[in-house]
Amino acid sequence: MLQKITPAEEAAGLTEFWSQRVLASANGDLFKVARGTGSTEWHSHDDQDETFLLLSGELTVQLRDGDVVLSPGDLLVVPRGVEHRPRAEGEARFLLVGPEVTSTAAGGKPAWSYAGGAPDRS
Repeated sequence: MLQKITPAEEAAGLTEFWSQRVLASANGDLFKVARGTGSTEWHSHDDQDETFLLLSGELTVQLRDGDVVLSPGDLLVVPRGVEHRPRAEGEARFLLVGPEVTSTAAGGKPAWSYAGGAPDRS
């Protein structure tokens, strides 16, 4: 049976920053939600493009040649192999599209974010 999914509600229910929850799959891609604060580590994905659709908050995707600031409703595709670091001053919630889950240490997930941790803002 087909079911409606509300990504913003799903992202609001996440308890760990920079972790992804798969909501659906289609055409070989996963549709994942995440919430972020602080920043990830610099990283790249050699096996996939990473698509961000911002649901709430503000997300800056830092690139080595300049930053891209996303507001709710904005979409950004980071091509495979491009080094980047998402950063949110407050809390940002977003939808990611790609063939794999990338919320791992290799995917830039910061050590502080495991088990519901928060960044040190001092």
